[in-house]
Amino acid sequence: MQRFQGKSALVTGAAAGIGKATALRLAQEGAALMLADINLAGAEAVAAEVSAQYGVKAAAVAFDAGDAASCRGIVDSAVRFLSGLDVVCNVAGMQKWDHFTEISDETWDRMLRVNLNSVFQVSRAAIPHLEKSRGNIVNIASAAGLIGIAYNAPYCAAKAGVIGLTKSIAVEFAARGIRANAIAPGGVKAGQAQNPMPEGVDMNLVLRLFPKTGDMCETSEIAAAVAYLASDEARYVTGTIFNIDGGQLAG
Repeated sequence: MQRFQGKSALVTGAAAGIGKATALRLAQEGAALMLADINLAGAEAVAAEVSAQYGVKAAAVAFDAGDAASCRGIVDSAVRFLSGLDVVCNVAGMQKWDHFTEISDETWDRMLRVNLNSVFQVSRAAIPHLEKSRGNIVNIASAAGLIGIAYNAPYCAAKAGVIGLTKSIAVEFAARGIRANAIAPGGVKAGQAQNPMPEGVDMNLVLRLFPKTGDMCETSEIAAAVAYLASDEARYVTGTIFNIDGGQLAG
């Protein structure tokens, strides 16, 4: 399929994990790309890979999801490099395990800035350009935004915010030709958690949320859903939250 031939996309968190898989899938289908990540070298490597493998126009830009000016700046960079913008994929995020009473103010603020504020900042800056192209936004939320997960309060709060923000954008801009959707992954093999669980956690609270299929999702499976939602095949889909969780939330 070449659903993105002649179209351009901005992907955040593109150096690894779901972001990299999304970049590869969109490039495979013909999209020109601006890839943003705090790991600039990693994003540059992905840009070089997709250019060599699929012959698409691609570049990378340094991006700190916790900084509002950086969020706005990558949209400007994308529009200049790509001469417009059709798709925005807000993938960048972080997760941190903590006992609720031990969450510091710094951790709370950083988690909300990276996981929620960045989606707001990037989307707000992109809206005028997406209105011109009748483009769309695909946000990576989480099953954690739909159900409580112990020892993840800031992450749950931020991802619930992403879900609400996605629906609000979808409603407000539907008549202006902009779609907004979110994907809520459950367990993903290239997960975001980089820190170990703290001591004293109740593992029963964690294990009950594992996927019922007995396996976690591949990043390429998330990317396939991003590509569908971002494509014209999904022209009638907006404001939806697409669970990819192996039955985690089914009951």
